Amino acid sequence: MDGTEGNAGQPGPAERSHRSSVSSVGTRASVAAADVLVYLADDTVLPLAVDNLPSLSAHELHRAVREVLQLPDIALDVFALWLVSPLLEVQLKPRHRPYKLGRQWPELLLRFTDAPEDDVAADEPSLQFRRNVFFPKRRELQIHDEEVLRLLYEEAKGNVLAARYPCDVEDCEALGALVCRVQLGPYQPGQPTACALREKLDSFLPAHLCKRGHGLFAALRGRGAKAGTGEQGLLSAYCQVKEAAGSDGEHGASLSPHYRAYLLKSHELPFYGCAFFHGEVDKPAQGFLHRGGRKPVDVAISLEGVHVIDSREKHVLLGLRFQELSWDHTSPEEEESVLWLEFDGDNEGTPVNKLLKIYSKQAELMSSLIEYCIELNQTSEPAAPPENVSGAPSATGSPPPPTQRPPLRRQGSVVSSRLQHLSTIDYVEEGQQIKRVKPKRTTSFFSRQLSTSQGSYTVVQPSDSLEQG
Repeated sequence: MDGTEGNAGQPGPAERSHRSSVSSVGTRASVAAADVLVYLADDTVLPLAVDNLPSLSAHELHRAVREVLQLPDIALDVFALWLVSPLLEVQLKPRHRPYKLGRQWPELLLRFTDAPEDDVAADEPSLQFRRNVFFPKRRELQIHDEEVLRLLYEEAKGNVLAARYPCDVEDCEALGALVCRVQLGPYQPGQPTACALREKLDSFLPAHLCKRGHGLFAALRGRGAKAGTGEQGLLSAYCQVKEAAGSDGEHGASLSPHYRAYLLKSHELPFYGCAFFHGEVDKPAQGFLHRGGRKPVDVAISLEGVHVIDSREKHVLLGLRFQELSWDHTSPEEEESVLWLEFDGDNEGTPVNKLLKIYSKQAELMSSLIEYCIELNQTSEPAAPPENVSGAPSATGSPPPPTQRPPLRRQGSVVSSRLQHLSTIDYVEEGQQIKRVKPKRTTSFFSRQLSTSQGSYTVVQPSDSLEQG
């Protein structure tokens, strides 16, 4: 796939638009001039009449979409074309030919998914105009075109409502309140707003928060969140949505401030703008017989790091910045395809090296994406010189100690790591073998890691005090 991104078995955009865009065109008598269906983030369809479809590149098709939508030049960087189905998602490079990849779709599914043959035979991708995974979040805040902001808002909203972006209840209410403002207009005291919210609740909040009990949300169970505050919580947040300065709040006024506010709030989610992949991890051994098994996970990779998300419980199991990990993958020729993540941790208070195995036929894709994201970061933003405690650049060449992760916003947040739900290997390297639960080690098992002057992943050095190096 050469650096493309994929995701198997994911909800959200794939489920909303499982319709063929390009692959079925080949059955027509002529493809010299054909209509290509491109789906936008709000699930609207954009038909394009194109010439010589088989040789058309993603870059040329991208330009056609921008011209029809009358988008500014910045849209070339903001958005990309994706081939999406319920089984796999692939962001296209400018040189890729959508028609050709559409025809090769069954081969891609066999290579990168575990789907049964019948599902592979029936699956067809749709062509979607979505956010480019390589577009930095900080640049979104510099966008002023309302249509570009709207498309980004619609995509983020879809991911939140589909629970692809796990959110705490408070964040869901804040984001849902902005959706209320966009769809219903400014809050007006005395109007039957509560009834409108109740009737369209799933338009504002994820489905698992819309379960009602006597008119209120049912308490959230087993997901590290507080009991739901019901429709009143959403209504309270809606009341607090502020209008932009100089705006009278009337319908027809620019919605750009509310789109931008939604995106700014979404940026607090560590997996915003990620490419998603499907995999499995080992469960911790439980019970007298130490039975384990595996659990399905989504692996979210962005320019900032990697997050492993429990597919069923919709909470983060592990979140790592690139400075905090090293990685590798095993190819299917060697054994079961696995992405390996190595990071610092502790075992009963002793610093150790932890190793997580993610079983996935997309391990190769994930490894390539991690490597490319690190290269982009190093190219676009050279690391700043290290500083001493006074804030001045350090005169010595010695690297600073590893940076600590910021404190969690809330205890039990769904975006907090839950290492206790993962089965990891704690090891020390001795020759060519790995021995478990041996905290003293002198080198990382993997050589692939981010190398910068500050905040780098560091190994545990053997010493009498077993302090972390």
